[in-house]
Amino acid sequence: MTDTPTTTRTAPGFEAAGFEAAVAALDSARRTTLALTDADDTELTAQHSPLMSPLVWDLAHVGQQEEQWLLQAADPDRDPVFHPAIACLYDAFEHPRATRTQLPLLDAATSRRALAEVRGRVLDALERTDPDDAHFTAGMVAQHEFQHGETMLATHNLRAGDPLLAPAPTPPGRPVPADAVLVPAGPFLLGADPAAEPWALDNELPQHEVHVPAFRIARVPVTNGEWAAFVAAGGYDDPRLWTPEGWSHRVAAGLRAPMAWEPDGAGWWTQRRFGAVRAVDPAEPVQHVDFHEAQAYARWAGARLPTEVEWEKACAWDPAAGRRRRWPWGDGPATPERANLGGTALGPAQVGAYPAGASAYGVEQMIGDVWEWTSSVFAPWPGFSAMLYADYSAPFFDGRYRVLRGGAWSTAAGAVRPSFRNWDHPIRRQIFTGVRLAWDA
Repeated sequence: MTDTPTTTRTAPGFEAAGFEAAVAALDSARRTTLALTDADDTELTAQHSPLMSPLVWDLAHVGQQEEQWLLQAADPDRDPVFHPAIACLYDAFEHPRATRTQLPLLDAATSRRALAEVRGRVLDALERTDPDDAHFTAGMVAQHEFQHGETMLATHNLRAGDPLLAPAPTPPGRPVPADAVLVPAGPFLLGADPAAEPWALDNELPQHEVHVPAFRIARVPVTNGEWAAFVAAGGYDDPRLWTPEGWSHRVAAGLRAPMAWEPDGAGWWTQRRFGAVRAVDPAEPVQHVDFHEAQAYARWAGARLPTEVEWEKACAWDPAAGRRRRWPWGDGPATPERANLGGTALGPAQVGAYPAGASAYGVEQMIGDVWEWTSSVFAPWPGFSAMLYADYSAPFFDGRYRVLRGGAWSTAAGAVRPSFRNWDHPIRRQIFTGVRLAWDA
């Protein structure tokens, strides 16, 4: 999470500027946090998976980080809301997720009071401080809280018991050719343009020109129906489709299908999708598959995963205009007619649901619905410079993480853009991950 800005920045996903944009982003993120933690202490302190924190940890963590970056960093002598003995409990590097239930965490009511106190002080500070610095930092903090909203959705999805959340409708899908579009060879401006994406984070910068060989990329993500054919064809039993590392993991983890798929004799059923059991929709993009599964499927389909550079060019480049677009569809904001974002759907929309969201090349649903695995290892762009939060990206440039692109239905519009680079371990699938295929041209 680029260098300290020298000009006023505009929040991604928000059309106002300066103070108003910062407040809008912070408020939107906080409403999501409070909605996802609107439960009793028993629910919030439970650990539904060792891969995830108890929700009460996320609740206080977002406030502690807000205080650290928007108050304490500017005035270290300020009397903190989160005393150092408490603040250290919410250090994500110090305390792994699996052990956070063992910490003397603040209860939910105390956490909410602390968040409200921090937010009041932050709003006062933002009105009185230099907008160039404070408003970018506020954007970073808002994006951090948006990301924890997505993490909390993953926690909700893993919990047992009756549903706590109800899905909002998405547009119906439409028939879409199961084809690929050609992206001709040529130059491309990779990475964020700070003038258009002033809250871009450090690993998205600096923008630089690259030459991309011609390739083809699938018009839509891989669907559940297509993945079911891979399962039926024995894709999980054929080591020839898997890398040695991937096969070893498949065997050790006992992978037989995407997470939460179970056979019932007639087909595949999803269990515990936010507490509800529902039939797998063959027209939805597949989700909850890891990088190794994605690679194996691609090889079975006679394809490969796109590199992240290919993915970004297919998403953002306008070859007729010779420039980047802010979004695949153009420079207008993300709307419910263009992308499935914001977390309310509780799942992907069917393929073909967003023709208005297509890129200049005609590629659809690149923003929202499912995070898409790429073949790329997470690494810095040439000329990388860490921003004020130096540990946001740099500790993860160790070759162990793979890049995901595009956001998911669970991602806030203010926390994704064509240049946004997510990363995770290649075995992760509790996050809302899917697949888009690519081919050499």
